[in-house]
Amino acid sequence: MGELTLTVFRLGLLALLWLFVFSIVGVLRSDLYGVRVSNRSRRAAQRAAAKRAASQPGAQRPPGPRPAPTPNVLAVTEGRLAGTIIPLRPSGVLIGRNPECALVLDDDFASGRHARLFPRPDGWFVEDLGSTNGTFLGGSRLSGPPQPVSVGSTLRIGRTVLELQG
Repeated sequence: MGELTLTVFRLGLLALLWLFVFSIVGVLRSDLYGVRVSNRSRRAAQRAAAKRAASQPGAQRPPGPRPAPTPNVLAVTEGRLAGTIIPLRPSGVLIGRNPECALVLDDDFASGRHARLFPRPDGWFVEDLGSTNGTFLGGSRLSGPPQPVSVGSTLRIGRTVLELQG
């Protein structure tokens, strides 16, 4: 082997070593800092602005039955992540311990892919994804086909309690 070939080989191995070190640092950082908790004061200001806009004289609703409110956020009310708020996406929300989930639970009783919330034309639904310890809607364990959920519905996954909010 020539001197130049040996030097290029050494530099390649050094670059590969640094790439490995940076990937380990990235994994450790994601494990330590995990899910970001949203700012509650900003959300409260947005809700207050929405209420003021709704109370304007031109914004009155016509009389008649009000449509049922649709949930737009999923809030963690009990557990290690209490205070975390996740917006509901049109693609749905996957809940579990895996990093691929939209809501990553730090709960020993949650499965990797535990449950999912997803929209249908007739509203939002929740289904258990074959978890070991089960998903509870209200006080009953989910089994079988997906169940409809609405604003105020509570889900319990292990020690974590989630509530759908409008």
